[in-house]
Amino acid sequence: MTSLALAYLAAGIGAGLVVIGAGYGIGKIASAAMDASGRNPEALGNIRTSMIIAAALIEGVALFGLVTCVLLAIKS
Repeated sequence: MTSLALAYLAAGIGAGLVVIGAGYGIGKIASAAMDASGRNPEALGNIRTSMIIAAALIEGVALFGLVTCVLLAIKS
C-alpha cells in the first residue's frame, strides 16, 4: 500500500469518527436540554441559549477535524 492510499484511508476513517463524535455530543446536549426544560419550563430560554452555544462549539471542533482529514487526504 502506498503512502497516498494510507492517507486516503486515514482521512476517511478520521472523517467518519469526527462525524460520529459530533453527532453523539450534540445528541447528548439535546437530551440534557430536553430533560432540563421538562424539569424547569420557566428556564427554557436560558437552556436553549446554552444548548445552541455548546452545539456551535462542538460543530466548530468537528469542522476543524474534517478540515484536518481533508488536508491529510490531499497531501502529496
